[in-house]
Amino acid sequence: MANTQTYGFPIFAADWIPEETVRSKIDKDKENPEDGSSDSSSSTSRSCIALAGGGGVGGHGIPNVIVICRVDLESNSLSEQPVSRVVVTGLPYRMAIHPREGGLICALPESCKRFDWENIMRPREGEELEEVVSELEDVGQQLALAFNQEGSVLAAGGEDGSLRIFEWPSMKTLLFESKAHAEVKNLTFSESGKFLVSLGGPLCRVWDVNASTAVASLSKEKDEMFAFCRFSADTAGNEVLYIAAKTERGGSIITWDTTSWKRRHSKLLKNYSISAFNVSPDGKFLAFGTLEGDILIISSIKMKTHQLVKKAHLGLVTALTFSPDSRCLVSVSIDSRAKLTVIEQKAETNGINWLVVFLLLVLLLVVSYDFLMVKGIIGKE
Repeated sequence: MANTQTYGFPIFAADWIPEETVRSKIDKDKENPEDGSSDSSSSTSRSCIALAGGGGVGGHGIPNVIVICRVDLESNSLSEQPVSRVVVTGLPYRMAIHPREGGLICALPESCKRFDWENIMRPREGEELEEVVSELEDVGQQLALAFNQEGSVLAAGGEDGSLRIFEWPSMKTLLFESKAHAEVKNLTFSESGKFLVSLGGPLCRVWDVNASTAVASLSKEKDEMFAFCRFSADTAGNEVLYIAAKTERGGSIITWDTTSWKRRHSKLLKNYSISAFNVSPDGKFLAFGTLEGDILIISSIKMKTHQLVKKAHLGLVTALTFSPDSRCLVSVSIDSRAKLTVIEQKAETNGINWLVVFLLLVLLLVVSYDFLMVKGIIGKE
């Protein structure tokens, strides 16, 4: 196992599989296979990721697949061979994993399909593995899929600019906006699930999920082109919205207040061309992938570079996903590789160390007193 593995197909989507799913669906099957053997690695790691991608239509022999790969957090490595591999009829361009055990949904060229973990892990010959989501059948390419944190709501944004929000798993329609944007590029739910932000074209729109209506529009400035959006929390525990934008000078990260929906501040990432973006679950780090294959991780507090991995990939980075404990980051690319990057632990240097300052002042006073005594400026009593 190594921290970089090549899986033989361009990878467009990646996400961590919930630990309870790994325990109940993946490790269970691997510890009790039909041939009586066991997978010893299951006892050393409870972490797995799902990767989706392929060659698309006429992919020159490159299949369209979903693979499950194990992540060993003790050795910080990815499994060379997938735990499971499912061939898909169509390119799985986007993917959303249910936060509990509800399987995953992939956006294919014309429809969205759902895959149960049982079918992914133990496919049976002649059995149909792909279940078309009827409410998302023949709706065209969906460019964004997202579940809320509870897994009770699913949102889908289309290449045609449509936005759909459903209850899950009933698929009752909560909102359908046929022209929410020119095209929907990205979606993110607030931590409470109250708000959904959709991004596309010059605008970023904020939707009240319960009221099924738009409550704010966030506009770009100057040469900004909004690309990605994610909710998180600041050091005070207040929810904030990050929007990653592209500009003529490079990338930009904009922080928005989620009460007033006003800009707080922005940070230019000069000379970085953003192709992927995500935020760590603990809110401490923002990660960016670039067209050149670099990985940039910055501190959300200082908005300064924490870690830079040059040429992490041979092609543009298509997706980034932090581990649930925020210890590491998986990046994927059209170069068919997945890379595990461990977040460096650096000593905190916030503020002034007042103990050191006090000790230095005491030392200075002692030295000064001795000097004055030697010179006779201060006499002995």
